[in-house]
Amino acid sequence: MHLNRVKNKKISLDDLRANFIEIEPALTQKEAMDEANRCLYCYDAPCIKACPTDINIPSFIKKIASGNLKGSAKVIMEANPVGASCARVCPTEELCEGACVLNDASLPIMIGNLQRHATNWAIHNNQQLFKAGEAVGKTVAIIGGGPAGLSAARELARLGYEVTIFEAKEKAGGLDTYGIVSFRLPQEVSLWEVEQIEKLGVKILTNTKVGRDIQAEEIIDNYDAVILAVGMSKVPMLGIEGEDAEGVLDAIDFVETTKTPPLDPQYIGKKIVIIGAGNTAIDAATCSVRLGAGDVKMVYRRTEAEMTAYEFEYEFAKQDGVEFRWLTQPTKIVKDESGKVKALECVRMELGEPDDSGRRRPVPVQGSEFSIEVDAVIKAIGQTRYVSLIEEFGLDHNRGIVKINTETHQTSNPKVYAAGDVIFGDGQGDAMVVTAAQQGKLTAHAIHKTLMVDTVAVENV
Repeated sequence: MHLNRVKNKKISLDDLRANFIEIEPALTQKEAMDEANRCLYCYDAPCIKACPTDINIPSFIKKIASGNLKGSAKVIMEANPVGASCARVCPTEELCEGACVLNDASLPIMIGNLQRHATNWAIHNNQQLFKAGEAVGKTVAIIGGGPAGLSAARELARLGYEVTIFEAKEKAGGLDTYGIVSFRLPQEVSLWEVEQIEKLGVKILTNTKVGRDIQAEEIIDNYDAVILAVGMSKVPMLGIEGEDAEGVLDAIDFVETTKTPPLDPQYIGKKIVIIGAGNTAIDAATCSVRLGAGDVKMVYRRTEAEMTAYEFEYEFAKQDGVEFRWLTQPTKIVKDESGKVKALECVRMELGEPDDSGRRRPVPVQGSEFSIEVDAVIKAIGQTRYVSLIEEFGLDHNRGIVKINTETHQTSNPKVYAAGDVIFGDGQGDAMVVTAAQQGKLTAHAIHKTLMVDTVAVENV
């Protein structure tokens, strides 16, 4: 994709909008057919085992090869209720494509692109792929309308439950709708997945925050089961002087501003530094470039080898011209007389002994202090958790990681279940969209198993 850069010409708002158009071109019908026909349709397919949601990948690819795009989309979405989003954001080279047997002979099947091809057909042809199940007379409340909450809602609706989602934001979809850059995941894709679930009769109450608009106790009392699927919160504080300066931004909020028009032209030609080296940091950096920033740097206190961003995200940022400053620790944000950020003071680091994570601990190098001139600083050093909300529900947790029974998915309150980012951590899975979707599915079926057993027991009394 051509990227309009400030060095080449004066950038207009139209140029900025063009910079946020989806970068990966869709497969043509012929390209999809040719690629589908490369698949060996393995009987014991390793790509299925590598998919956290267990999509029957050979089946959906074979349906593409036979021209049955609706059938292909159904296979995908049956296993993964946010399969259109995951086709774009999954680290396929580490999952399904990484496991493809053709890696040893040629190139792996472009599973992600084929998944996008089939789900694009369903989106463009306004297909409703599933129906609600026969009512079972049970109600479930879901706190959070992100991938985990939506996946749980879809499964429960198909099982015949009356489902209500409480979503604090204006639109449902969570990370997929607000937190992943538009040039990788257009918002309309996520909203189509939300619509698929609403059409099953799921009630989504947006702009509804638990603790403000409704209390946790009220939800627990009025529903047969509750799923906590609130994901993650804001970026934590850096804990350095000057952090209150105008122009110090939260990476999550920053990316979100680019998801809904109009785009902000204030960053054209500016110098921006992103602190951190995870996927969110990369998103903030590439968004900065696409908003016309003239100089974008990422600073990270460890080395390239310790960065947590996916390799494809890292390569993408380098192609966008993002500069990386390794072994660099910010120590102070300098403000001008009006309170705006004007510089970031840093110190060079070196790696010492391993810390609790097993990675070598960075320590300052004496006398290595230096300063970077900046117009904005974006914090991307991880995310905090909704501890106060978790405690409002009275649930056991470890620093915001909710404890669950891994077999029943129940929390310390057996009526409350949890799924998604709110349980990830302490060795409990990876914080990916696809794993959150699988957690939602498993939690829905755990609720069904528990409530239906209870129903049978009551009927037999």
